[in-house]
Amino acid sequence: MKIIVGLGNPGKRYAHTKHNVGFTVIDEISQKLDQALTKKDFEAKFTSFQYNDEKVFLVKPLTYMNDSGRAVGPLMRYYHIAPKDLLVIQDDMDLTLGKLRLRAKGSSGGHNGIKSIIAALQTESFNRLKIGIQHPKRSKVVDWVLTPFDQDDQITMASAFDRATAAAIAWLEGASQQDIMNRFNG
Repeated sequence: MKIIVGLGNPGKRYAHTKHNVGFTVIDEISQKLDQALTKKDFEAKFTSFQYNDEKVFLVKPLTYMNDSGRAVGPLMRYYHIAPKDLLVIQDDMDLTLGKLRLRAKGSSGGHNGIKSIIAALQTESFNRLKIGIQHPKRSKVVDWVLTPFDQDDQITMASAFDRATAAAIAWLEGASQQDIMNRFNG
C-alpha cells in the first residue's frame, strides 16, 4: 500500500493560497488518475484505489495544516501503512518559486504540518515532495502563506504542479528515489 498526502487548509478561503500547494497537487493527481476524493473519515477527505496492483490512498487532511498528523497518523495505523510508503506533498518557503525537491527523511524544517506528522508517526523517515513558494520579502510569514500566488507567479506554479504530479505518479510506479530526484528536483 502507498499513501500520498497533500498538505493544506480546508475551505474556500484557503483554496488557492501558497500553503495549499499540497491540496492542489492531490487534486491534479486525482484528476489525472480519474479518482475522486469521496470518502470522509479519519478527519480527512480521501480515496483509495488499485494502481499497478497496489492499493493507493490520496489524502487531504481536514484538520488544518498545523494538525495534519491528527489525520495522517490514525489513517496509516488503521490501514497498516508503513512510513516508507508515505509521500507528503508540502509547500517550502526555503525553495525558490516552483522548484521541487524530493526528500526521503529529515526534520520538519520549521513546517508545522510536517512537525505534526513526525509527532504522529514517531519518525522523520518518510518521503516529502517539497514545492517552492519562496520566502516573503516584505510580509509576515503567516500573511505570505495564506495569500494566493500573484498572476505572474501562476504560470511558474502551473508548471510546478504538473511536474509535482508527474513526480508523485513516478513514485507510485516504483521509480527509485534517485531517478525521481534526477528527473524532478531542481
